Amino acid sequence: MRRRELARTIRDFRGAMGTKESLQSKFEGERRHLFADTRLSAAFAVPMLALIVTAISTMWLNKGLVTIWFVFTLCMHLLIVLTCQAYEKSSSEERAKKHWLRRFTFGDFLYGTCWCVFFLLPQKPDSGTGFLEFQFATLLIVVAMNTMQSATLPRALVAGTLPITLTVAVNFLLAADSIHYTLAAMAVGAQGFFLILANQLIKNANTMLEYRAEKDFLIAELETANALSDESRRRAEAANMAKSRFLATMSHELRTPLNAILGFSEIMKDEVLGPMDNANYKNYAADIHGSGQHLLHLINEILDLSRIEAGRHELQEEALHLTDIVEECCSMMQIRAKAKDIALRERHDAALPQVWADERALRQVILNLLSNAVKFTPTNGEIRISVGRSADGGQFVSIADTGPGIPEEEIPIVLEAFGQGAVAIKSAEPGTGLGLSIVQALVKMHGGKFELKSKLRQGTEVIVSLPKARVMNFASGAPKTAAQPPERQDGRKSA
Repeated sequence: MRRRELARTIRDFRGAMGTKESLQSKFEGERRHLFADTRLSAAFAVPMLALIVTAISTMWLNKGLVTIWFVFTLCMHLLIVLTCQAYEKSSSEERAKKHWLRRFTFGDFLYGTCWCVFFLLPQKPDSGTGFLEFQFATLLIVVAMNTMQSATLPRALVAGTLPITLTVAVNFLLAADSIHYTLAAMAVGAQGFFLILANQLIKNANTMLEYRAEKDFLIAELETANALSDESRRRAEAANMAKSRFLATMSHELRTPLNAILGFSEIMKDEVLGPMDNANYKNYAADIHGSGQHLLHLINEILDLSRIEAGRHELQEEALHLTDIVEECCSMMQIRAKAKDIALRERHDAALPQVWADERALRQVILNLLSNAVKFTPTNGEIRISVGRSADGGQFVSIADTGPGIPEEEIPIVLEAFGQGAVAIKSAEPGTGLGLSIVQALVKMHGGKFELKSKLRQGTEVIVSLPKARVMNFASGAPKTAAQPPERQDGRKSA
């Protein structure tokens, strides 16, 4: 659908590019924008020119009259600036209306009329002849400035410059002097030159706008290319899934020789077939066995993640107590925790109902999280494990430690596959960086949520939540005729 929309836009634009009239009408709004932007850019330059002319002209003109003229001219300039600001702040639909061109033209005409009045101001009796050259220089500067500012709107340009030139030319012709005739002719010629210059400037503006339109056209084509690249990305993702399936298959082939390495190295390490005379050989066998176990753990995690990514990991769901799994996992981690004098504090809500979930997957989730907590909690630290009801009616497991915490900017890295933070890199205990990725994938398969909260030097808390639909009291998909688990000595039912 998006590609069809883009193709239609490109086709319409190509048709517009081939018609000169449509381009001119299309660029009319852009030229008005250039006019308003130029006027606003020169908002302080124009009053400065009028102020300089006022200050110099007091040598030949009455100060009171020149001051009144300056105030009136400043008001007309302010009117143009406010009109341009109103145009720039208006919506695109409002800008498209034609009354803006009339406003700009009328504003330039009023501004030009102000300069006409200046050239008609009476001179002092003892002014001399220097005012003639000053008038002509002022005419050229004012007409040139108006040409540069109003070139994109020919109507406004003519309305703002032609009255000034005609006023000065007629004023010179009335003097009945050869020098005045010459200056009048030069003023008319200068007006023609500036009109030709303005025509060239508007051509340049149209060319620039055409280039901009072509750039927009290229952007539209790039959007089409981007849509094609999205299709290629989807194919690459499919190829990645094939890679994951291949990796899941080949991982089994790696386990066979690795099991032999582990078995023979353990026999040599434990000296089952007899003592080793050389102690270094025994140490080497222990190193081989430890490295093999680490490699087997890495292969198992890669295999689990590959199965999940390939969609081949199936949940073996049954009714079970979440607290039982947590207690078993805590018992398994007690030895590692005691080795570092870490206290495991458990707190469970009473009489929690059973949940419908995969026992092996949940045990793997809890063990991975507890293993990380023990690994990064310093000696004499504390780990708090809580199991309870969540606000939406589900159940959650919270594991909080007193470790060094994770910097906020490193949390996304830690949650990625093979991602490790600075603390993990500096830790003496090696890790693969796949534990949290597997945890997130398994929790997602259960429809649950995984949250990681951490602050530097304030510890880390991870929360795994199972949805309300997984709780046996609410689960609609759980079998209602399932056999009830036997009562335990503490009064709870075991899974």
